[in-house]
Amino acid sequence: MTSPNSIQLVRNATLILNYAGVKILVDPMLMPKDTIDPFAGKARNPLLDLPISVEEIIKDVNLVLVTHTHPDHFDAVASQVLSKSIDLVNQPADEEFFKKENFTNAQTVQNQLIFKNIRISRTGGQHGSGEILKRMGKVSGFVLQAENQPTIYIVGDSIFTEEIEQNIQKFKPDYIITNSGGAAFPGFEETPILMDEDQTMALLNASGEAKIIAVHLEALDHCLTTRDSLRQKATESNIREGQLLIPRDGETIEL
Repeated sequence: MTSPNSIQLVRNATLILNYAGVKILVDPMLMPKDTIDPFAGKARNPLLDLPISVEEIIKDVNLVLVTHTHPDHFDAVASQVLSKSIDLVNQPADEEFFKKENFTNAQTVQNQLIFKNIRISRTGGQHGSGEILKRMGKVSGFVLQAENQPTIYIVGDSIFTEEIEQNIQKFKPDYIITNSGGAAFPGFEETPILMDEDQTMALLNASGEAKIIAVHLEALDHCLTTRDSLRQKATESNIREGQLLIPRDGETIEL
């Protein structure tokens, strides 16, 4: 029997969550390969085509969750193909963005809200450190909770911080989705704007019994961490078998 709950990695940080009877689309970047200019001067982005069609991705979606509106998390294609009346949850910093994009059922979550039978709590994030952080803007994560369902913590675009560690202790998630691509910009390679291998290991060590699902890998030219380098670091760090899941694009993990 198939589990009713699942997480499918589409590409980059775009996810399809089937959770508590609701189909949730997270951070839709739906543009074709090579659409936008390089972030790090290496290659046009995204580096890869979508593994499934846009039509299949958006079919029967009940809710869209957007952690922030950088183009690799919500792009022009998503704005075009999603119904303007779809239920959408966004952070306070992006309230005006979705008004301008004419989404009529966009809700800004300050702390938490209830959608159908799911409690959605907004968490903070830190999209880098030092000088580069000033350029990156506000980002958020989300924790999903429902009765008799696993708790899912979507960290969003953030380095590993004390706040994330506190969120793990507070919500005790069963699954933590990390954006672990170790992205960095030229001239700022020493200050990644996402968790890299070492920071993902630090989160793993703080995660208790949670399973970590690492995404935001190998789809953009400024992401320096790869699936192989992350797996290698986990092996070196004696991370227990099954604690770190690194899905391929298009892969579905049943919860």
